[in-house]
Amino acid sequence: MILEAIYHRPKLNWSYAYDRSTMHLRLRSKRGDLDAAIAITGDKYAWDRTITHTPMHIFARDEMFDYWEAETSPPYRRLRYGFQLIQGEESVWMTERGFEQALPDHPLEFFDFPFMNPVDIFEPPAWVKDAVFYQIFPERYANGDPSISPKNAEPWGGEPTPVNFFGGDLQGVLDHLDHISQLGINAIYFCPLFEATTNHKYNTGDYMKVDPHFGTNEQFKAFVDACHQRGIRVVLDAVFNHSGREFPPFVDVMKNGATSPYADWFYIKDWPPRVEDGIPTYDTFAFEPLMPKLNTEHPEVKAYLLEVGRFWIEEMDIDGWRLDVANEVDHQFWREFRQTVKAIKPDAYLLGEIWHDSLMWLQGDQFDAVMNYPFTNSVLDYTVHGKLDGFGFANEIGKLLAAYSQPVTEAAFNLLGSHDTPRLLTLCDGDERKMKLAVTLLLTYPGVPCIYYGDEVGLDGGYDPGCRKCMEWDETKQNRELLDFFTRTISLRKQHPALRSTELKIIYAKAGDPCLAIERVDSQTGERMLLVLNAGDEPCTLELPLGDRNVWRNLFTSNTVEARQNKLTLDLEAYGFSLMQLEVKQPAEA
Repeated sequence: MILEAIYHRPKLNWSYAYDRSTMHLRLRSKRGDLDAAIAITGDKYAWDRTITHTPMHIFARDEMFDYWEAETSPPYRRLRYGFQLIQGEESVWMTERGFEQALPDHPLEFFDFPFMNPVDIFEPPAWVKDAVFYQIFPERYANGDPSISPKNAEPWGGEPTPVNFFGGDLQGVLDHLDHISQLGINAIYFCPLFEATTNHKYNTGDYMKVDPHFGTNEQFKAFVDACHQRGIRVVLDAVFNHSGREFPPFVDVMKNGATSPYADWFYIKDWPPRVEDGIPTYDTFAFEPLMPKLNTEHPEVKAYLLEVGRFWIEEMDIDGWRLDVANEVDHQFWREFRQTVKAIKPDAYLLGEIWHDSLMWLQGDQFDAVMNYPFTNSVLDYTVHGKLDGFGFANEIGKLLAAYSQPVTEAAFNLLGSHDTPRLLTLCDGDERKMKLAVTLLLTYPGVPCIYYGDEVGLDGGYDPGCRKCMEWDETKQNRELLDFFTRTISLRKQHPALRSTELKIIYAKAGDPCLAIERVDSQTGERMLLVLNAGDEPCTLELPLGDRNVWRNLFTSNTVEARQNKLTLDLEAYGFSLMQLEVKQPAEA
């Protein structure tokens, strides 16, 4: 037994209240080292009467570790616990004091979860678990009202540059809500709509006003109402890390220098604010002079931004915020922002833009989710770039599932591309087979999937500005077969709870083999699904140990396959996949 590999600590993603009555306990061990693990739990004030032994199961694994989990319901919402670790005939007990050769007599040696306080339980909005998001870059979606377009707006569909305009607006999005609804979308995430000088609007000039080239606040409120009537939620993008150069307080600082009443709203390192050798003498986003960093610790700045958060939730009835450059803003600001927003709309979705490990933002006091770029990178490395085989991708999945608590996984914002990345079709070099493989993984994975506008009709493009093309509305130029595939796969996700659950098991994954089989289960309904993928350029045949005489139906073709001699045999084309549902479990022959 490799004790050095065994790890647990209270709280974080290792022990947490899943809901108001259920605790999840987790443990890490070397892959394949333990035969079994048992969680020993009880109430610290009634140990002898409440002690329980609960077998743990491996819920995830990567190339080095197995991750074990047990679920328990403390009768008094308090928990003392330890673990029994079994390898062959050997048993070791793990408590807060370390490893012991016998079960301790006294619970004081055990780990302690003092109390399941409701306010500490991480409870993301229930609706996001069933959401399929659609990200819209408003300047490039549709020009519905040419009368408000910028004077220098170019004809729709031209080549995007970092500085040009095409006149996309709110009316254009409203005109195409049928397309969004028919695709199966029930949540929209807008890139910034607030007044700013650029086409991307990440340099906010007025946080309380829709950009005039997009429309008015009144039009936006009507838009939100129209979305809500269709069952579509609306999430706005806010940039609180930095403002734009035209933000009135910064204009005053540039005019009046250190005597400005707003001097402390920003981080001025040397007066007067200027740029020397390409580096501003004030903190900014990156080194962009147009984007001065806001001092979110300053009481007046904090009060102003919290009012922004309140206004659009309360007055415009939006359903949440996507928060730009969230990892560069102090944690305390986000705690107060969450309290402000949730006091008005408890089920508002708070989504942080963070590209790396985000555990400290996902403890229930700041964000409900972050943009899950680690998932993005793993999917692309497997389906598109060929950097991961099936075994490597399975290990990446295991790491992701173990890195966060189950509520975090359920609300994670999963994407394959955005306004900050190359288009998926371009990454696939135009190979729709690879694209469909990646999209199928996105739409059958735990969490909240997001489609970047235009991917569904075959838009391509490299890094910014290429990924910010005008939406193609000429149906003769759209990839209608691809649109049908997106629509069908989104529909399947919404129909089948197993595709939205966090119950995921790797059935087949081998080093050097591009094939992968993942079982998806929903315990409440008993639904059982199977996703089989071939990310290689040669056809393959898989034999999967899935029970004798079970009949599986392919959800895309309606064909059925029956398991024989405890094996399900499947043939896959190059870059092919099958999504199957267990249709009939045949009774054993007498």
